[in-house]
Amino acid sequence: MSLLLLQMTTVLLVTLFCGWVARRFGQSRVVGEIIGGILLGPSVFGRIAPHASAALLPQNSLGAFDILSTVGLILFLFLIGSQLDYEHLRQQKATASLASGMSIILPFAMAAGIAHSMRIRFAPTNVGSLPFVLFLGVSMSITAFPVLARILEERRMQTTPLGATALMCAAVDDVCAWFLLAIALTLIPHKDAAMSLEARFVWLVIYLIVMLGVVRPLAKWLTRRNTSTELSYELLGTIIAIVLASAAATEAIGIHPLFGAFLAGICFPRIPSWQTSVRKRLDMLVSVLLLPFFFALTGMRTHLDLLSGTSVWFWTAVVLTVAIGGKIGGAALAARWTGQTWKNALALGALLNCRGLVELIVLNIAYNAHVFSPTLFTMLVVMALITTMITAPLLDILGIPKGGDQPPLPPPLHDDAATM
Repeated sequence: MSLLLLQMTTVLLVTLFCGWVARRFGQSRVVGEIIGGILLGPSVFGRIAPHASAALLPQNSLGAFDILSTVGLILFLFLIGSQLDYEHLRQQKATASLASGMSIILPFAMAAGIAHSMRIRFAPTNVGSLPFVLFLGVSMSITAFPVLARILEERRMQTTPLGATALMCAAVDDVCAWFLLAIALTLIPHKDAAMSLEARFVWLVIYLIVMLGVVRPLAKWLTRRNTSTELSYELLGTIIAIVLASAAATEAIGIHPLFGAFLAGICFPRIPSWQTSVRKRLDMLVSVLLLPFFFALTGMRTHLDLLSGTSVWFWTAVVLTVAIGGKIGGAALAARWTGQTWKNALALGALLNCRGLVELIVLNIAYNAHVFSPTLFTMLVVMALITTMITAPLLDILGIPKGGDQPPLPPPLHDDAATM
């Protein structure tokens, strides 16, 4: 227990300091926390002081970190989902649908175009071409929903029309990406029998029917009856239990617990006093104590020293170009087609280009399934970090203001307007 407490103290101090430094340079705190994890990992601390690193952060002791970080991420995504404005999503329905589709299709297609060359150079010898294409395509097309949500939160954009649209697109992107990932995993032999894709789909439909057909209408009923009721201790505990059960359900289905947590937030009653109370009670604990473990843990599993040689750096640049061009280009073109200005369209593309830790989750799955080599894994980690780091600067370059000063997105062009 003393070792765990010492590890928690070290990680919190390092990630808090790196997050503060990142904020001083105009970056999201998330970027600093990831870099803090890399500093604590084998790339820096493990290389400078290997014995001290092995004593303080032995690999067999990181299981508790994994549990704490997952719980923090689940609660954080619930908070984000509970704050979403349904009206903004209805207004931007066309933009969200088309942008999310294009921001998956274009980078996935571009990744498929370079997959053969990447597979020859960087894939393990026994990997089939189809699983490799699927994993690489998912890696290029996924959006880091929790990191995007936190960037929007830090810029006070999570309730703006642009922020709400970006969150909806990111949620759709990641659901589609996880389905593709499930298909890819079925093509790879496993030691343990897993739920089939058909069974996952059936259980997912059942889960959605329960959440959207039972839980959400019940929440609306509570909204009509309890608009002035304060959120009690017992009621808060019940809400958290429902969130955890929803996350457990999606985890059992084989998607990811974060989607269950987010959907529980979507179903949360839109009672302003309840929303404020939940946020005040959970936000500080989640943001200060639990979320840094999630960002730090992935950083500690990253080996940057594997990037060496002209060829590796060249293909790293290719990966980065395909990832950025496909994601921003697909989302921006789709948003522009639905009637958005180029400024808002590019801003939406810049937000969806953020990959961060969800990307790293996918990469770890591919690495553990022996689809990606350590070198390719590291190249894609660098891509995830850079695409996350450039999100805020791109928004600043485009002149997207922070907080509530942002003007609303213009409505999509209607059929009668298009014919004028």
